[in-house]
Formats: sequence, C-alpha cells, structure tokens
Amino acid sequence: MPSPAVLAQGLVKRFGALEAVKGVDFEVPRGRVFGFLGPNGAGKTTTMRMVYGLSPRTAGRLEVLGMDVDARGREIRARLGVVPQESNLDADMTARENLIVFGRFFDVTGARLRDRVDEMLAYVQLTEKAHERVNELSGGMKRRLHIARALLNDPELLILDEPTTGLDPQSRSLLWEQIREMRRAGKTVILTTHYMDEAEKLSDDLLVMDEGRIIERGTPKVLIERHVGREALELTMERSEDARLISRLAPMHAERVGDELRLFGDDGDKLLEDVHRAGVSPREHRVRRATLEDVFLKLTGRRLND
Repeated sequence: MPSPAVLAQGLVKRFGALEAVKGVDFEVPRGRVFGFLGPNGAGKTTTMRMVYGLSPRTAGRLEVLGMDVDARGREIRARLGVVPQESNLDADMTARENLIVFGRFFDVTGARLRDRVDEMLAYVQLTEKAHERVNELSGGMKRRLHIARALLNDPELLILDEPTTGLDPQSRSLLWEQIREMRRAGKTVILTTHYMDEAEKLSDDLLVMDEGRIIERGTPKVLIERHVGREALELTMERSEDARLISRLAPMHAERVGDELRLFGDDGDKLLEDVHRAGVSPREHRVRRATLEDVFLKLTGRRLND
C-alpha cells in the first residue's frame, strides 16, 4: 500500500500560551478530496500551514508524501500546489507574468514554461485576461489565477485553503468543477472550508475541527446519518410546547433554533404524522434534507459560520 499523502500523529501547534492545534491525528489518502470543516479559528488553516511547511510544528509527527516535513521540506514543496487563504499574487504584474515568475521557481523555463502557462490560463478560463494586471481582476478571477499558479508544477498534492470565500455563486460553481476535475485526474486535494455545502458536495472524506481538535471524521453521508438522520422537520411553534412534544415521540435528536423546533430522523413526513398524533399543531412546518451544518450544531452547539 502506498503511504498516505499526509500522516499526522499527535500534531501540536502553539503560539506562546495559545495552543491552536491540540494533538490531532489524521491520514489523508492519495487520490481523494479530503475536507477540513470548521468555523473560523478552528485550527484548519494552522494545520495546513504546517503541512505545506510555512509554519513549523511544535510537537508530533508530520509526514507529507512519505517524507518528514522538517527533514525534507524543500523536496515536499516541489511536489505541492498551494492556494492560500489570503491572496499573495503580485498586483502590479499581469496574470501571465505572475505565472511565468512562479514557474521559474520550479526551474520551468523557455518554451516549456510558455506552453504550461498558456495551458493553465485556458484551464481556469483566463486566457482573455492574460495581459491584465492582477489588481484589475475580479475576486473570482484572482482565485482562479491562484489555482492556475498552484498547478503549474503538476503537483501530487494540492492544498486549497478557503478557496471560495467571498466569491459569487458563478465563480464558486466554476471552482467546484475544477476541484472535481482535479480528483478525476488522480490528484490528492485537501480542502479547508467553513461552508458546509462545499464540504458536503466536494469531499470524499472529511474531518470536523473545532477549537484545535478533531471532533468527528468520516464521509459526509456517514456523518449526517450517524448524528442526525437523513431528514429534518422544522416546526414553527411555541417553545413552551417542546418538552411535551419530545416526551411523546420516539427517542430522536431535537434542537431549538430561534422560533423553530427541529426534529431529525430518516423520514420527515413520518415525523410530522407523529407530531400531529401527539396533539401538537405547529403554525408552520417544513421537511428538508439533513446537512452537515445540522451535524456541527449538534456536536458543538453553534453554527458553522459563528
């Protein structure tokens, strides 16, 4: 069996007295999209910075592509592609110039570099913007240029840190399709995000992080069914009726969010029938598919974007 793309055991990162990552263990298998889900401050970005060598670990074991990140950091970085959370493109250069300068860091030169730059600009649909300065590009175009830059060296492992934050729906959809295409091409992709729909739609496997710890792991489908079931029934009703209703229903997960009581199970319509049989008539009701946000709210008591 090949070694995992990333192996972490007891991984710790401290900034003075602050322990940002608290002894986490995980493996990222090769050839998959692996998601890190959690709110801002959960430790996702700090973990990724250790993985791609920008921030040294405080303690624990960390191997990337079968190599220790401290002992062989230069070799690892040559085989990585990174899209950071914050833009670090040269704003005064054109899109094409940014790619050419970056390609030279990997000893790609001459006609080979020109061909590769043209290929990547076409891949992210920026050919027509090749000669525009970065500061003239939209936010979505800049993120796509980051993707192109990260792929210039044909990396084995691609790390995308909050790649769609602040993008419009059309730009998000385009980036999602490019991530799926990378997976089809056999790339290993690590995706950090606090968007539950992004994690659910793109990740083959994922970790849920909160306050520097891993609190759950598994496929999106497994996590949803394990913690809340397939469907949610949202009831608009008086809080004073919650206890009476829940006591008359079979054991299930229930939570109060504002003026709604949410009941979870495998069949929302059946849950509604049980509510009516219990003698409760909510002002409004809605059945929907359960999501990773429901899982996170159950595990932590707060929403993903809090």
